[in-house]
Amino acid sequence: MTATRTTAGQAGPRVTVAEDSVLLREGLCRLLAEAGFTVVGAVGDGEELLRAVAADPPDVVVADVRMPPTHSDEGLRAALVIRARWPSVAVLVLSQYVEERYATELLAGDTRGVGYLLKDRVADVESFVEALHRVRAGGTALDPEVVSQIFARSRRAQPLAGLTPRERQVLTLMAEGRSNNGIAEALVVSEGAVEKHISGIFGKFELPAAPTDHRRVLAVLKYLED
Repeated sequence: MTATRTTAGQAGPRVTVAEDSVLLREGLCRLLAEAGFTVVGAVGDGEELLRAVAADPPDVVVADVRMPPTHSDEGLRAALVIRARWPSVAVLVLSQYVEERYATELLAGDTRGVGYLLKDRVADVESFVEALHRVRAGGTALDPEVVSQIFARSRRAQPLAGLTPRERQVLTLMAEGRSNNGIAEALVVSEGAVEKHISGIFGKFELPAAPTDHRRVLAVLKYLED
């Protein structure tokens, strides 16, 4: 049964939470409400999540990857259905461990409004909320651990070998979903310098110019391909 919550007088982004652990689900709902979100649904499995979104589409969904009945990838499957049926609904998936395959599937299509984070990131409330707002606004949030594993597995890839140390730093931050300004602040350089490095990365990866920022994610997804 779908548990619906609303906060009187609050007009923040509407969010539906899907997590089978009652304790974590309640904690997420409270955290999100305190951060200014309006929690309109709190469910415990993938089928409930789909019914909740169909009945009242939120602005964003926060879903655990593994949920009943098999605790394998029900949450991810539900997230993919939501991406296909309700493209205006942003999705942030939480996972206990890094699963590159899940990140690949989630980001295989349209990369707008999608995120994949480890559950441990929730403890850093400010960063978690920032990532959720970024995804809700149409951006991408990819966990740093996922990026690290991608790079570790792909050290022999020729395009990566062709990057300068600074370009690797920029790509890592870019893959996490940071804006040019955020990258500039993290590396203590100008935005102009960041733009130059990003342009170099796109050129070395042979990613053509496009009217969107999808190339940011594609630059990382190149290393998720077999």
